[in-house]
Amino acid sequence: MILAAVAAAALAGCSGQNTSIGLIDVQRLAANWPQYQTVQNQLLSDERGIEGGRGSQAQKAQQVQQLQAKYSRLSQQLVQQIRDAASKVAQQKNLKLVVTKEFVTYGGTDITPDVEKSLGITETASPSPSP
Repeated sequence: MILAAVAAAALAGCSGQNTSIGLIDVQRLAANWPQYQTVQNQLLSDERGIEGGRGSQAQKAQQVQQLQAKYSRLSQQLVQQIRDAASKVAQQKNLKLVVTKEFVTYGGTDITPDVEKSLGITETASPSPSP
């Protein structure tokens, strides 16, 4: 997180057109990536199953620990897929650095659509803001 904030601060003086910094909108990826949604839904389902299941509090605590370890492994796999896709796109576009868009207020080149394409995510319309 600190590295991303430092990178964002460094971007403050960059123009958006001719930069060697790529940006990824992680929230958009999470919202549109079926593989991520599947992992999230499975986690919620497993949590509910543990909460509503039989067994002692100690047994449930052990099940929660196992679930957390499983979720951590799956999350690391998803993050690695995003990193690999971002690295591929960065090489194609001759970018020197890729950071998450959430920490950048100005500058950089948004490569989210290219990363989505690399991950096989089909573009979906963003939801309209509520009035």
